[in-house]
Amino acid sequence: MKHARLVLAIGLAATTGTAIAGPQSFTTARSFAMGGTGVAVAQPASANTANPAMMAMQQHDWANDFGLILPSVNARMADDEKVVDQIDDIQDTIDLLNQQVDAANFTGVQQSAGRLQNQLVELDRDTVRADAGVGISVAVPSSSISVGVFTDATLRATGRGNVADSDIALLEAIKNNPALAAGIDDIGDQLNSDGTVIAAAQGEVGLSMAKAFTLANDNTLSIGVSPKYVQLRTFEYVQEVSDFDDSDFNASEYETKKNGFNADLGTAYRFGKNQHWTAGLSVRNIIPMELDSKSGRTYELDPKATVGIAHRGDMHVLTAEADLTKNKAFGYGDDTQWIALGAEFDAFRAVQLRTGVRHNLASNDNNDGIEETTQYTFGLGFSPFGAHLEVAGLFSDTEVGGAVELGAAF
Repeated sequence: MKHARLVLAIGLAATTGTAIAGPQSFTTARSFAMGGTGVAVAQPASANTANPAMMAMQQHDWANDFGLILPSVNARMADDEKVVDQIDDIQDTIDLLNQQVDAANFTGVQQSAGRLQNQLVELDRDTVRADAGVGISVAVPSSSISVGVFTDATLRATGRGNVADSDIALLEAIKNNPALAAGIDDIGDQLNSDGTVIAAAQGEVGLSMAKAFTLANDNTLSIGVSPKYVQLRTFEYVQEVSDFDDSDFNASEYETKKNGFNADLGTAYRFGKNQHWTAGLSVRNIIPMELDSKSGRTYELDPKATVGIAHRGDMHVLTAEADLTKNKAFGYGDDTQWIALGAEFDAFRAVQLRTGVRHNLASNDNNDGIEETTQYTFGLGFSPFGAHLEVAGLFSDTEVGGAVELGAAF
């Protein structure tokens, strides 16, 4: 028996495309550091995926003519139940028990059966979650029509251990019956507990266009649209512990996918004294899409509406943002509907300090996985001579994450 099994089921959540809730919308490293905000503060290259209307909005002179992201990468992981460590311990115990059987050490077999029983009880329904995203974007603002192109992909992944009552009863019997311990061959062949891997991913490639209009009061209204081609994927793998073998792993057997056209819409309005205030509205994925997994779970990509407001100065940006719609969970996850605050402080156009916080209005105690409640973010930007290096971090009671991005703006 190969014990890649349950460990691999959970490990895949962190290393491949295992997921639960539908993946979150892609965010750049700057947005990541500012609590996930962007609808009213996005710069040209990040506007492609945050709010296309912001691509046509006047930016600072040093970031108004061209924007490039090549690439932006982020990842988050929640494992507050130490699932991976639990699985490592279970794997060691199974190996030890089988060694004791081979050595006819039946007292040791009984002791290991009790330890394995306790470990399985602790593991049951514990979950690990991972998110990842990567994107590339180019934007060319213009006084006529601003144009951009982008591609990005996001993934949400989970693994869970599902422990069978029959396994607990078997190990209890082995623990209390020396004769039964003597009859054990390969314990893995007699266990029915399984590892479950569930994943959802979204990839897209699109073109953004935006136009700004100067109103009679010198305020500015901008409208943008991003037609795009979208691919959805789900992955679902359930296998008994004894049969979970990475050498037999074939993703195509457990994967479903669907392609289609969709679009994002956005608008932004700049107003106030010296045009320091910006309000924004973005609706992503205006055409609902659905995809069923192998077992019939439904991954729903519904329209997502977000509003934001920001105050911008020569040395700072402050913003508040709220999702008007809920992102439904797919599998072992929490629904999400974020409200967020973000801030950026610019030091001599060379270094940017960023921070943010966001809270999930849709989180509840009855979710089927790891809760997402309040998250705190931070980051640094380095922008000498128009080149950009962005780094960001995220933490909460259950989760840690980071982002990095290379780009340019001038």
